[in-house]
Amino acid sequence: MRLISPRLPSKRRENRTSSPTCPAPKAPTSPVRPRRRSMVLLGCTLAAAALLLSGSAAHAETVQYVALAQTVDQVLSNIRSWIMGILAGVALVFLTIGGLRYLMASGDPGEIEKAKGAFKAAGIGFGLAALAPIVVEILKTIVGGV
Repeated sequence: MRLISPRLPSKRRENRTSSPTCPAPKAPTSPVRPRRRSMVLLGCTLAAAALLLSGSAAHAETVQYVALAQTVDQVLSNIRSWIMGILAGVALVFLTIGGLRYLMASGDPGEIEKAKGAFKAAGIGFGLAALAPIVVEILKTIVGGV
């Protein structure tokens, strides 16, 4: 003997909003929200206006510098200092990158080679920073500085 179970309704909900006989319920609208939003906006606007209007005018000193360096020798010395600083900074960045790559290589030959390349670039950068005074001295003789 076979038992027949009655068919149970499915748990799936039907889309009742598409039915023309049963319109979708509307969300209740409250006049409090737009009023609160407009009050917050008005408060922010007033605060910004008060901040902008309360500031005093800034007065800067008028100083006229035609040039900071008086001679060509000073200009070339300043250039030497800037070149040395920039090259040493870039070389230090490459040295740091090379060290981090070497530490994170975990025995990978490709990463170790990249780290060695960064070490080479750092060495070249430090070498150029050390040679910057010589390059500036050459420029001094070409330009005619003392």
